[in-house]
Amino acid sequence: MIGTIINTVAIIIGSIVGSVLKKGIKEEYQSALFTAMGFAAVALGINAVVQNMPNSNYPVLFIVSLSIGGLVGTIINIDAKFQQMVSRFSKSDLSKGLSTAILLFCIGTLSILGPVESALNQNHTYLFTNATLDLVTSMALAATYGIGIAFAALVLFIWQSSIYLSAQYIEPFLTDALMTEVSIVGGILILSSGLSILGIKDSKALNMLPALFIPVLWFIGLALFT
Repeated sequence: MIGTIINTVAIIIGSIVGSVLKKGIKEEYQSALFTAMGFAAVALGINAVVQNMPNSNYPVLFIVSLSIGGLVGTIINIDAKFQQMVSRFSKSDLSKGLSTAILLFCIGTLSILGPVESALNQNHTYLFTNATLDLVTSMALAATYGIGIAFAALVLFIWQSSIYLSAQYIEPFLTDALMTEVSIVGGILILSSGLSILGIKDSKALNMLPALFIPVLWFIGLALFT
């Protein structure tokens, strides 16, 4: 699990460095960073959708996934529960930054396939690459939202450790087709998170988190019944 540990440590280090930088940044400049992070999330989300949409074999699946997942998430009210938890530790808009960080760090090919490669083939390249990207991203997010972004490192560790420990069971299902559909849905969630940061539309991205599991269930169904 050396790759996951390094990825986790990279986020913690990036969060510490970013939070130190935040203390020396004037409020007006912090506002500019908020805007920059919002546009960055929007750009990353659009890029994920545009890159993967042409490769989709089920062009309607992402719509079904968002509809069902969003409904389930809203019934559970994941976003409100998350904000209540975060508000115990921070009075700022940390919940928006933290939800964006969790989506950016955990939803992506490198973060999902990395632990599988690490467990089955002792290949840590994906996770080392992911750690480098997350180091820079966590610095930028922490410079905007503060040290609380480091909490995303714990979420990432649990996420990647779970994948690592179950790698031999889930590896047959992690096909290119599945990763394409998950990337489309994940891209839309990151996009919606960016729009929320910019104050354009508070779409409560965390309430749509269950949408990520719909493509997984779809492909499991196909494998079992075809």
